[in-house]
Amino acid sequence: MTVSGRSEPRQPFLRAPAVVIGLILALVAAHVARIYAFPRASTAWIYDYGFVPARYSHAYLYSHGLNPGNFLERALPFVTYMFLHGNYTHLIFNCLWLLAFGPVVARRFGVVLFLLFFLLCGIAGAAVYLALNWGSEAPVIGASGAISGLMGAGFRMIGSNVFDRRLDPILSPRILLWSGIWVVLNVVAGFTGLGAGRFELVAWQAHLGGYAAGLLLAGPFDFWGRGRATTGVPT
Repeated sequence: MTVSGRSEPRQPFLRAPAVVIGLILALVAAHVARIYAFPRASTAWIYDYGFVPARYSHAYLYSHGLNPGNFLERALPFVTYMFLHGNYTHLIFNCLWLLAFGPVVARRFGVVLFLLFFLLCGIAGAAVYLALNWGSEAPVIGASGAISGLMGAGFRMIGSNVFDRRLDPILSPRILLWSGIWVVLNVVAGFTGLGAGRFELVAWQAHLGGYAAGLLLAGPFDFWGRGRATTGVPT
């Protein structure tokens, strides 16, 4: 595109920002460590660091005589579950998904805001799953909820105005269409059991929770990112 006779620089499609590559390497390292470095504790990690809604149900804990743990032990799974994957297929799919939607968000937000955004979307996905599956013993693992948030933000950025960098409104026809398709795909997958395995690796509710967080948080984060950029504060 040309503006005032000058060509707009193109973002390289295959040259992902370092923060995206680093996040992918962290996901891979966590999986390799669980499988090979701590094979005897591999399954225990799923229940200790995966997201298990029953851990937050007082009735469940009381009836089973379980100790809920301290605040940190109950808070950590909201983050650590994102770095656990059931198998290499699950891991590779999430890494490719992250590579597809991560760069556009990372380039716009910067390193710090990108990582914070990723974590908040993952936490939102876990919170929605918890609310809709209270007391469930099934562990949820994987970064899909957080990456769904990146997808939601990416949708708002892909068609944004290149002149003033405004995000597409959430209620624009294009965003509503893509959101509708994403909701239908996830609900169908959830009720037909697509991708089910030994563990419930990713719940469709976590997908939708992360995606909704991405749509809603993209605006405030974009505003914050532009404000930091104009004041010279590194992101």
